[in-house]
Amino acid sequence: MATTVTTAFNELMKDTVNIRKEDNDVARASRDWLIYKVNDFEKDGLFPVSYPDIHIAFGSFARRTKIRPLDDIDLMFGLSGDNARYFSLGNQIIIISPGTYSRLHRYRHDGANTICSVKILNAFKRRLQNIAQYAQAEIRRNQEAVTLKLVSRDWNFDIVPCFCTRYDVYGRNYYLIPDGKGHWKFTDPRIDRDRVTAVNVQNQGNVLNVIRAVKYWQRRSTMPSMSSYLLETLILNYYSNKNFCSKFVRVELEKLFRYLGGFVLFGVNDPKGIQGDINTLEAEDRLKISERCFLDADKAAVACIFERQQNHQEAVSMWREVFGPQFPACG
Repeated sequence: MATTVTTAFNELMKDTVNIRKEDNDVARASRDWLIYKVNDFEKDGLFPVSYPDIHIAFGSFARRTKIRPLDDIDLMFGLSGDNARYFSLGNQIIIISPGTYSRLHRYRHDGANTICSVKILNAFKRRLQNIAQYAQAEIRRNQEAVTLKLVSRDWNFDIVPCFCTRYDVYGRNYYLIPDGKGHWKFTDPRIDRDRVTAVNVQNQGNVLNVIRAVKYWQRRSTMPSMSSYLLETLILNYYSNKNFCSKFVRVELEKLFRYLGGFVLFGVNDPKGIQGDINTLEAEDRLKISERCFLDADKAAVACIFERQQNHQEAVSMWREVFGPQFPACG
C-alpha cells in the first residue's frame, strides 16, 4: 500500500501500466524469430520475394507507448516490387503487375493486370498456418493485415505485407499497404517512430510515461474512447512545442487534460501528412471526452493542492477518482 502520492504513481506505472521488461524482451525475440521464418517463405518459388531492408515494426509496441496487456504486436513485412509501377485513383493506389517474369503476377485481380492485396494476404495466411508454434492465422476483418495467434503467448502478431516506393521529386518515399478493398494505400510508420523519439528526447525522455499513463486513464468507462493513435498524436502535439516534461507524471496531467479537452473537439491532422483529419469521433463523443478531460483536470489540480499540504491520503483519494480503483490506495 502506498504511503505518498509518488509511491502510488510509481506502483501504478510499474505494476499496472508499463509492460514488464521480461515481456518486452520475449516479445521482441518472438518477433525476430517470426521475421526469420517468413523470410523463408519465398524458397517455394511461388511466394512473393521478401525485401528485408524495408521490414519495419510499427504501432504502439514499436514506439514504446504500449500499455498492459501486451496483446498485439504489429509488423510490416517488406516485399520486392520487381520494378512494378503504381498510380493513384482517388484514395486508392493501384499496383500494375510488372509482367509474367515476376511472382507478383500470380496475385493479380481476376480479369485484371493489377496486384490484389487480398490475394497476397491470403498467401501469408496459408503459409503462416503451417508454422507449428502458432495456433491460428486469420485475415483481419478490415482486410488490411493477417492476425497470427500464438499457442503459448498472450499476444498476437498483426502482419501487414508492404512495398516501398522510389523517392519522388520531393525526396520522399512511401510504404504501400493493403487498403482493405483489394488495392493499396500510402503510409509511413517511420514518421510516427521518429516523431515520438524526437519529442521524447526534447522533453528529457519523460513523455513516453505520460503517454502510457493517459492511455491507461482513457480506458475507464467514464467516457467514450479515442483511438490510441489519435490520443498519442494529441499528446505529441502538446509536447512538440515544449522542452520540459517532469519525470513525475502527475505534475503534467492537469494542463495536459485541459489541452486534450480543448483540442479533441476539432480536427487533428495526420502527422504523416497522408490521411488528413484523423479525428473521426462523432460530435457527441468529442463533447463527452472533452467534459471528462476538464472534470479530471480539476480533480488533478485539487490532488496537487492536497499533496502540497502533505495530505497524501486525500491526494491519493482524488487520484483514485481520476484513474479508478486500480490506482494504489494510501494507507
